[in-house]
Amino acid sequence: MRILVSFVGGNMNKISVRAPGRINIIGEHTDYNHGYVLPAAINLGIQMEVETNEQNRVSLYAKDLNEQFEFELTDEQIQTNKHWATYGFGVVKELQKLGAKVKGFHATFFGDVPQGSGMSSSAALECSLAFALNKLFDLQLSEWDLIKAGQMAEHHYVGTKCGIMDQFASILGEKDQVIFLDCFNLNYNYVPLQLNDYEILLLNTNVAHSLADSEYNTRRAQCEEGVQLLKQHNLIEHTLREIPAKDLEKIKLILPSLIFNRCQHVIEENERVLSACTALQKHDLNSLGKLMYQSHKSLKNLYEVSCAELDFLVDFAKKEPAVLGSRMMGGGFGGSTISIVKSDETANFIEQVSLAYQQQFGIDLTPYSVTIEDGASIIST
Repeated sequence: MRILVSFVGGNMNKISVRAPGRINIIGEHTDYNHGYVLPAAINLGIQMEVETNEQNRVSLYAKDLNEQFEFELTDEQIQTNKHWATYGFGVVKELQKLGAKVKGFHATFFGDVPQGSGMSSSAALECSLAFALNKLFDLQLSEWDLIKAGQMAEHHYVGTKCGIMDQFASILGEKDQVIFLDCFNLNYNYVPLQLNDYEILLLNTNVAHSLADSEYNTRRAQCEEGVQLLKQHNLIEHTLREIPAKDLEKIKLILPSLIFNRCQHVIEENERVLSACTALQKHDLNSLGKLMYQSHKSLKNLYEVSCAELDFLVDFAKKEPAVLGSRMMGGGFGGSTISIVKSDETANFIEQVSLAYQQQFGIDLTPYSVTIEDGASIIST
């Protein structure tokens, strides 16, 4: 693991950084199951300007919302209806748990990664703040420390038991590369994404069903139940990926049907990630696209985290020759689909699918053609 280069001398009192949101090519709901994922940082993100204030107090200002929140560095809990403030507070607390000597500061942030879109605006916020504080106060924390601080902020303060993928991509992303990440041992390597005449298109449904947060944690608990049952039968030692997809019938009689469905998705999705890496190494976008469609079918029928709006978009994409593959991306119950679309036909596809979606649901789609970019970086000091 590389160590972030710290500023020697600690003479800065202001810094501006950027941390990106992320996409996930394939490997959904596998990260918190210690499986494989294939994320990448994107050109949408959050910019954070942080300045020391010579106080024992933190002031956070969300410029896009024109909202401010303050807390003392000694506070152990906060009460606020400003959801974004909880992420910032959680990051500071987690850095302090690592022994970091965070001093008072004022932070202003703004960005273009849409909330609730499945592009992980939360990780972009967490990572931009952690990255900035590490530089500003010369904390000498590793990249892994920053990644973990973001994840644990969600676990301990937001209440979402997320995996490590989002923060990992936001910190460690590299331009034109996807990250093959093993969420069990945290080994990773970069795989070039050569799209040639194609591009990555995200379609934001602009819906966020209320089930999302509670069902996310429920799915995690269901998979953990499956793991415990399989351990009791000595079929696995640690994770679901120890069961190859060809052996699914062996565990079908052991697990309750609902738990089996959840585990089947995870097991097969892990294998799809491995197949996707092979496809990318062979520059075989057609095979990658087929795997994306398979992933969505599994997320819809086995993991049950899709919704009518997401299913409509994927079904529409299947009928279009310009689209190689499409699936829901993120936690589910709303958010975005990710598709691989022929570049010179993207505008026409967007026009057609937007019209059909509006007629079906009375909702406007928001399209994003995204590129793969570097992870967190300094803009100015």
